[in-house]
Amino acid sequence: MTQKQVLITGGGSGIGLATAQYLLTKGYDVLAVGLDLDADAPKALKFLKCDIKDVDKIKSALDPDVGLYALINCAGILLQNAEWTPDGFQKVIDINLNAGFALTTGLQSYLEKAGGSVVNISSMWAVFGSPNAPAYTASKGAVSALTRSLAVTWAPLGIRVNAVAPGWIETELSRQARENTARNEAIISRIPMGRWASPREVGSVIEFLISDAASYVTGAEIRVDGGYSVK
Repeated sequence: MTQKQVLITGGGSGIGLATAQYLLTKGYDVLAVGLDLDADAPKALKFLKCDIKDVDKIKSALDPDVGLYALINCAGILLQNAEWTPDGFQKVIDINLNAGFALTTGLQSYLEKAGGSVVNISSMWAVFGSPNAPAYTASKGAVSALTRSLAVTWAPLGIRVNAVAPGWIETELSRQARENTARNEAIISRIPMGRWASPREVGSVIEFLISDAASYVTGAEIRVDGGYSVK
């Protein structure tokens, strides 16, 4: 594989880290960006400890001559009931939506040079309303809509833009639900496949979307939810 530079925000934990690990096995040159790095992250992973809103610092860590083969926007936060306050709501929107938009558009020239693609992480909550996380739900719905807008705008430039909408995934964000026995049982009973997904199962779908196998796919959103959204 020729050098294929990939940037993953939130790549030090959860779905982002699992995706980074998966892409490393496929030969991609992966840079993870974020504030946290799990202790079990592979040593081969390049990690930049950085606020994802610092676009200039992130750009300085990339090779402009190579361009950016893929940008994967995984960084996000969930504040639960604190999102019902104006400050909490705004904080989630700023990180989950605004920061990703600023970074994506800031890296347009890098993506264009490599004929690259973008994968945004949406959520099943872009489809279902969450009673405890209004800002997270709103941000992910906006991410889905933004994906479609970027896809049609950038298609003439040779840049593809797609989204993945995970369902119930075994990450730190979902730990509270998994450790609540009654809620965990209710969730599993609602999933046709009868189990939670591993973060790697999301990473493999992301890898498909950035690969040549998806060369004619743009503006799509793939739900990785074990059938939860169609039951």
